[in-house]
Amino acid sequence: MSHLYVLYEHASGYALFRVKEFEEIGAFLTQVEQSALDLSKFNSVVKLIAFAPFTSGLNALDNLNSISEGVLHEDLKLFLDTNLPKPSGKKDNKLQLGVADPKISGAINEVLGVQCTHVGAVPEVLRGIRQHFPNLVKGLTDKSQSKAQLGLGHAYSRSKVKFNVNRVDNMIIQAINLVDQLDKDVNTFSMRIREWYSYHFPELAKIVTDNNMFAKVVRIVKNRKELTDDMVEQLEEVVMDSSKAQAIMDASKSSMGMDISPIDLINIQLFASRVIDMFDYRKRLHEYLHSKINQVAPNLSSLIGDQVAARLISHAGSLTNLAKYPASTIQILGAEKALFRALKTKSNTPKYGLIFHSSFIGRAGTTNKGRISRYLANKCAIASRIDCFADIPTNVFGDSLQKQVEDRLKFYESGTLPPKNAEVMHEAVLKAEEAKNEIIKKDKKKKKKEKKNKKKEENGEEMVVEENGTATNGNVEEHMEEMKLDEEQVVDGEEQPKKKKKKNKKSE
Repeated sequence: MSHLYVLYEHASGYALFRVKEFEEIGAFLTQVEQSALDLSKFNSVVKLIAFAPFTSGLNALDNLNSISEGVLHEDLKLFLDTNLPKPSGKKDNKLQLGVADPKISGAINEVLGVQCTHVGAVPEVLRGIRQHFPNLVKGLTDKSQSKAQLGLGHAYSRSKVKFNVNRVDNMIIQAINLVDQLDKDVNTFSMRIREWYSYHFPELAKIVTDNNMFAKVVRIVKNRKELTDDMVEQLEEVVMDSSKAQAIMDASKSSMGMDISPIDLINIQLFASRVIDMFDYRKRLHEYLHSKINQVAPNLSSLIGDQVAARLISHAGSLTNLAKYPASTIQILGAEKALFRALKTKSNTPKYGLIFHSSFIGRAGTTNKGRISRYLANKCAIASRIDCFADIPTNVFGDSLQKQVEDRLKFYESGTLPPKNAEVMHEAVLKAEEAKNEIIKKDKKKKKKEKKNKKKEENGEEMVVEENGTATNGNVEEHMEEMKLDEEQVVDGEEQPKKKKKKNKKSE
């Protein structure tokens, strides 16, 4: 006969239940589902064996982290070891432990040797336990249960966010997504302002082709009829060409555009200034992305550029995920639809994905594009692994890998043999060690300077306190002397005759 015990992990502690007549319950699963809703029927099915509450919130969080990772915690091991019956050795008496998470079942089976299950009637029994748990455990109320669940849920989510390994990569992912979105918005807005202002001055769109420059010219020109020769200098500063500025002046005098009202012109000016602000923000965002990618993945960015490296990290999800990918996956990363379409139709698979945007593939010939993309993906895999697992990241390996790709391109074009990989990597290792030593020296100097500055600030504060203390003491003494003089000068009418009497007595 088999005995089923069910382990229930609650926010307040561990609970162990015994299921009565397990074989009959397994046969009538629909009746178990119905009895899970009624407490009186469910009490006849399940019996509480033991309950071990957590000692503190940190203890509960520690146990929850170990359960989520599929690791058997010491508290859970002790609880199961003390409360589960020991195996008698008879074949008829089989012991099974029902658990909710299949990850923890393997750890329990490995450590304690208990057979675990998470299928069959176990999910329905756990559903009933979850619904009637405050009534099954004495001293536990719905209010205390909800408080424990809410507190543990907040602590668990806070710890996951706090100790997220990919939290720096997330900034790069958000930045590159914002750059792509900004590019789309800026292009659509630039087309809109060109179309809108062309009703008034259609010749300007042909003279000024750059979108950012066009918006700046629109903000300077305003009404083309009011354009004077004094504005030529302003136009030259924006257009960076005297001939273009003069062409704008000539076109404004003989333009075939219609007249525009002041209200429409005000709206066009506001929209043009908004587009210029978006161009400036995109430039600042590129600088931010450049600084971030050089901190997180300097080798990958120096190999294929900031934007392509950021897009690879964004598509993989994180730098660690990208480092786990083989070179064949990195080669077609971003071309998944084309790959599966080729596999369905049995046609040629794609040669490159996101790495197509790097300059190396564009420079290669049509016959060598596939070969250089495979070679570049191999170098990207090496660079991402170095960036992911290096203690002190430097861009030395990225520069050497970039030289290797350049040499390979020359080999495909002219046939000059590139240097061997072992020699290049040996030189890169030596250079990387030198760069690490320089970084460590700079860090030590910075720390020494910070300590000196802190000591100077502390000494300066002490000197200021001492000076203030002496000044306040002197002020107090002067104030006391003034008070004494005031007391001697200003005396009450009752006190004055007493002093006179004393003097009279002395004279007598």
